[in-house]
Amino acid sequence: MNKLPYLSIIIPCFNEEEVLPQTFERVMAALKGDWHKGAEVIFINDGSRDTSLSLLKAFAEKNQEVKVLNFSRNFGHQAAVSAGIHYCNGDLAIIIDADLQDPPELFEAMVATHQEKGANVVYGVRRERRGETWFKKLTAKWFYRMLNRMSDVSLDVDTGDFRLIDRKVIDAFKGLGEKNKYIRGLIAWMGFKQEPIFYDRDPRVAGETKYPLSKMLKLASIAMFYFSKKPLKMSITLGVFSLLIGLFLTIYVLAVQFSGVQTTPGWASTLITIIFFGGVQLVTIGVTGEYIGNILDEVKGRPQYIVEEEIGFLK
Repeated sequence: MNKLPYLSIIIPCFNEEEVLPQTFERVMAALKGDWHKGAEVIFINDGSRDTSLSLLKAFAEKNQEVKVLNFSRNFGHQAAVSAGIHYCNGDLAIIIDADLQDPPELFEAMVATHQEKGANVVYGVRRERRGETWFKKLTAKWFYRMLNRMSDVSLDVDTGDFRLIDRKVIDAFKGLGEKNKYIRGLIAWMGFKQEPIFYDRDPRVAGETKYPLSKMLKLASIAMFYFSKKPLKMSITLGVFSLLIGLFLTIYVLAVQFSGVQTTPGWASTLITIIFFGGVQLVTIGVTGEYIGNILDEVKGRPQYIVEEEIGFLK
């Protein structure tokens, strides 16, 4: 018979004052029942500029299960999730965003899947993404599939950070030294036994998305350049391709010169050649620069986040 687990619910928050009361109510309601032996709910305030911190402190004052990590500034969603994993004490941890697009009511089913199938990871797979624009759906679908083709490890498509991880995965994650983390990719990279659970993703209950296009592109950049060396190989291919074109152009110019044909030098062919080779060089330098920038971030040795205040944690 499976032992009842102690749960850690990890909820990153950034300017979520409009939705936090409902998030708190639904999470606490979802944790009712005898399917676990207890739970801690860890909210990470990622430098919110609204009243989110005040609300979280009020939750913690009235409920001993609630704990709050308050960052000194906004360090980003992945840093907030990392902090929750580093601080959690549960046998199992469940990561969920505060916007309620991923349903807390799935907690029990995720734990049941973990126990029945012996899975170290139970990750949510989105069947449908309600309330999102066609552009968001199309780019997300394209990005996940492109990343999976380019990555050195197999990454699950149509998934986010909504997942359950057990103590083995938690401890392994703590040993990872990257400062810029693409958490769903790192958990896939770890291996272990991973099982999906399918659900329909709901629209935000309130407020606006805290993941605009700029942040999505930054996360995509981290995912691409931390999990694949193929962009470097592609830049090499572009370089070889441009070299071949240059070789053919040289042969053509010499052939015309030695044939004795009188030609008028044309600015168009010269301009096209310069633009082509210049573009290839810039692409190659840009790709290489991304990798060098990531190396710079890592060798600086700065922490991924700074916790200004811990509320509800035992000293």
